[in-house]
Amino acid sequence: MTTFDLRRRFAAEALGTGLLVATVVGSGIMAETLTHDVGLALLGNTLATGAMLVVLITILGPISGAHFNPAVSLVFCLNRSLPPRDLPAYLVAQFAGGIAGTIAAHLMFALPVLEVATKLRSGPAQWFSEVVATFGLVAVILAGIRFERRTVPWLVGLYITAAYWFTASTSFANPAVAVARSLTNTFSGIRPVDLPGFIVAELLGAVIALALMGWLLKPEPVQQYQPLKAEP
Repeated sequence: MTTFDLRRRFAAEALGTGLLVATVVGSGIMAETLTHDVGLALLGNTLATGAMLVVLITILGPISGAHFNPAVSLVFCLNRSLPPRDLPAYLVAQFAGGIAGTIAAHLMFALPVLEVATKLRSGPAQWFSEVVATFGLVAVILAGIRFERRTVPWLVGLYITAAYWFTASTSFANPAVAVARSLTNTFSGIRPVDLPGFIVAELLGAVIALALMGWLLKPEPVQQYQPLKAEP
């Protein structure tokens, strides 16, 4: 197995998170431009994001693990898959890459480089949705790695595609993406004041998933019943 140094893993995480956010923001702008139907706009946003996740995890996963998500990196640090000394570099790469992705999307559509989002996304239902969304994402990743590692890109892409529609929050499930989306006043935006609730909910969902899946995916030997032999 090839091991990549921290510089290359940093670059892979920044690039992957940037392209992911550029897809989320850019497809939202395109969808909103082409249709006035919110449902169709969300569908376009969803399909582009799910497809891009499959691509990014497939090509960058062998380099950095393709976290693209501080909550995922935290989980891998807690379960000792990611050395604690590497966690700060991963977080910096993800947040910086996400912001760069928003900038790239804005430049492609001739918008201001950065904006302050004004879209309201707050309240218990939204926060609980983010707990559920991030719980499911982390559970899918951990179970996928445990049972069928090669399918993880598809599992994550399909899960996020579904979670866009079954969660009230449209499944951010990613603190770095949430921060990047606070800097665009377009279809995918979120007000900066709403970020703390989303980020806390996302981290909570990730930790709950780690605890539950850590137990669920750990098999224990089952003792076979042995009938007592009759005394001669």
